[in-house]
Amino acid sequence: MASSALNDTELFNLEKAYRESGIPEVLEELESELVGLAPVKKRIRETAALLLVNKARNELGISTTSPTLHMSFTGNPGTGKTTVALKMASLLHKLGYVKRGHLVSVTRDDLVGQYIGHTAPKTKEIIKKAMGGVLFIDEAYYLYRPENERDYGQESIEILLQIMENERDNLVVVLAGYADKMDKFFQSNPGFRSRIAHHIDFPDYNDSELFTISEKMLDEKNYQFDKEAAKAIKEYIVIRRKQPHFANARSIRNALDRAVLRQANRLFNCENNKNLSAEDLSTIVSDDILQSRVFNEQGKSRKSSKKIIR
Repeated sequence: MASSALNDTELFNLEKAYRESGIPEVLEELESELVGLAPVKKRIRETAALLLVNKARNELGISTTSPTLHMSFTGNPGTGKTTVALKMASLLHKLGYVKRGHLVSVTRDDLVGQYIGHTAPKTKEIIKKAMGGVLFIDEAYYLYRPENERDYGQESIEILLQIMENERDNLVVVLAGYADKMDKFFQSNPGFRSRIAHHIDFPDYNDSELFTISEKMLDEKNYQFDKEAAKAIKEYIVIRRKQPHFANARSIRNALDRAVLRQANRLFNCENNKNLSAEDLSTIVSDDILQSRVFNEQGKSRKSSKKIIR
């Protein structure tokens, strides 16, 4: 609601407020930590701008209505939804929209009980933990199971809807999951759709982005690919993306964990394991990748290349 006593001579320095808000740091972290996702990052920057302008309007007495900040993140697994929710919690905290800025990530099992009288306490306890921050509900559509008349998910939904309306100044709820299932969920629960102001779709990563992600993940562990291993992981990505249950960055992380395990066993069993250098201990070679069953499932037979250990 607009104030009836606006001071037209009072000014607000938006650029200064932006610099001092901590928003640039959060956006830089988002850019450096997440590969790709250009449309997602664009929406986050737009949301940050909206919130900062809204803050300026409040300080100048133009508006006192708090914006609706509940969100829906749709996309396949491993596309960075939880990471973005964490950054959003930090951003909202820096702008003063939530008091603590923490993230509580849950699924249906954390909210819904197995018997009468169990669901309400579970849901309220989670909400209590999330107050002052962001509640991230992954695969939110599993809360609604109309085919099971003895299911207690609807009780949790009703509590969440009430809290999202009454405590929107103290809690932001993010519902996440596959786009098609979330759409059906919103159709069946229009109360949620009316409370969600921001719908953000997370695209899958392409081959190049997944390779960059693999390099970043290895670097975080102080490992690196040699030249042939880099070629092997690129081939792995092309094949794995076409197979069932591919989960973007999550699948790449799992593949690298197994590659590191193979590297450790390779070094342990090599004849010259008494003279290993830091480079030996930190390098992933092609065999560490090519031994994956992903290649075997493609019917590819490969000869093991020998890595000479200094």
